[in-house]
Amino acid sequence: MAKNSTIPRPEHPKPQFERESWINLNGQWTYAFDFGKSGAERGFKDSKGFAGKITVPFCPESELSGVGYKDFIEMMWYQKDIQIPKDWRGSKVILHFGAVDYIAEIFVDGRYVGRHFGGSSSFDYDISDYVEAGKKHSLVLHVSDDTRHGKQPGGKQSFGFKSAGCHYTRTTGIWQTVWLEAVSEFSLQSCRILPDLDGNKFLFTPLFRGMKRNLKVRIAVKDGEKIAAKGEFPAQSGVPVQLAVGNPKVWSPESPFLYSILFEVVDGGKVVDSVKSYAGIRKVHIEGDTLYLNNKPYYLRLVLDQGFYPDGIWTAPSDSALKKDIELSMKAGFNGARLHQKVFEERFHYWADKLGYLTWGEFPSWGTDVKDPVAARNFITEWAEVVARDLNHPSIIAWTPLNETWDTGDGVQHSRFHADLYDITKSLDPTRPVNEASGYVHVKTDLWTVHNYEQNPEKLKAQLTPDREKGVWRNHPEKEVKYQGQPYFVDEFGGIKWVVGAAFADNTWGYGDAPKSLEEVYNRLEGQVNALLSHKHIKGYCYTQLTDVEQEQNGIYNYDRSEKFDMKKIRKILSKNP
Repeated sequence: MAKNSTIPRPEHPKPQFERESWINLNGQWTYAFDFGKSGAERGFKDSKGFAGKITVPFCPESELSGVGYKDFIEMMWYQKDIQIPKDWRGSKVILHFGAVDYIAEIFVDGRYVGRHFGGSSSFDYDISDYVEAGKKHSLVLHVSDDTRHGKQPGGKQSFGFKSAGCHYTRTTGIWQTVWLEAVSEFSLQSCRILPDLDGNKFLFTPLFRGMKRNLKVRIAVKDGEKIAAKGEFPAQSGVPVQLAVGNPKVWSPESPFLYSILFEVVDGGKVVDSVKSYAGIRKVHIEGDTLYLNNKPYYLRLVLDQGFYPDGIWTAPSDSALKKDIELSMKAGFNGARLHQKVFEERFHYWADKLGYLTWGEFPSWGTDVKDPVAARNFITEWAEVVARDLNHPSIIAWTPLNETWDTGDGVQHSRFHADLYDITKSLDPTRPVNEASGYVHVKTDLWTVHNYEQNPEKLKAQLTPDREKGVWRNHPEKEVKYQGQPYFVDEFGGIKWVVGAAFADNTWGYGDAPKSLEEVYNRLEGQVNALLSHKHIKGYCYTQLTDVEQEQNGIYNYDRSEKFDMKKIRKILSKNP
């Protein structure tokens, strides 16, 4: 499909799994808020169009949606006419949603298609039985989103009408690209790509939509126009195959080389499915108290990136905006990011892969009552979908499902929830370390992470100095398991407040007392970084944060991504290694 400049976010949403035959459904939809939650009773599923107009994929709270409604929206409906191309006759028609917050029910011409739980994970439905090639159909989406009942993850979405503290403007409904795709009944559904640096090869584990005898899958790994490896194998879902790559080019932040990959499903000599992908050969592992990248110790200089935008909220206004955020971070001296309390869209990971930017994949865990069985079920199911979607990206080097968890019950459910998340994540992806909870309270983890916002560099250094009896500094040693020598990271620190121009709001804030001058900002920042670098047991850090986010004005950049500081001075400080 050619890009249409009149469609917002026209680029293919899955650059690691791209087919030629697809239709972007972004753009104008109709909508209706359902504050009385009576839309089902009023027959909204049969709608041919609602009175309101909204620009997808931007949430109704955002300005880019054309709506800009900021109050709570616990229920709403979307509608769009979809036209199925005549040349799709005989193909399966797949309807994809990048993300819909939170419960999504899909109807085609009033007929129920399916229901998905989860505000951040991608999902799709085969609507072949509901549509006909060459005809127009009415697609209706029913959304339910209650951020306040504790049963669904919400991340940094505000629980009050006004944004305050660490909580910001909410996101309801569609906030990532919606698209249609035509595929064969024997098409590739997904493929796990596992790089083996030590063995100089890739391992592929395909899943197929349908199976038949003598079905084959061809895989070609390319270095530019040169074939680096290729093979043809029996098509069997879940059965791994491998391709050796002679003298492989390794993916790293210093040289982010990516191999292009072509998957073809072959039926009797005829190619019935073709998917473009890519991958990088790299390795992440732990030895003792050190994190290794490509068999070498690697110091992490991360920044906290919350992925909020003034005009799009959770949705970047353009693909170039995603790339720009990474470039701004790298310009400041960071080599990666902790993607904080949000599941970033696949296009962001694509740019991280392309630019050589290391990330920790996180989840919007705030808002979940871990004592509630329904909340835990919702969380675990969606988190598993997120990991499965993103595990082929070489730039992701760790998983972090939780942030700053507290035990508010008898300790049993809290600990069980942590342990379950760790075990499930490792079962889905044993190749990456799991930091089950950023900051605290740890139960079962490969990485030990702490948060410390002490603003005085000397006090910060002293606090982080290991004690002969108590060991390393921990946020809540009385509430968590014993530190067992894992790689130790201060994955939140800094948060130095500096406001350029007028404050964003009357409740604008930052950590500690704000500096009185720019020179004091530079001195405080350098002092804090030096304090961390002076300790050999600290293997990396994460500075809070990349940009201001609404009232939290402690970013390296302003909320609109303009510069606050002399970036040469900032880069000199933040590009230091031990």
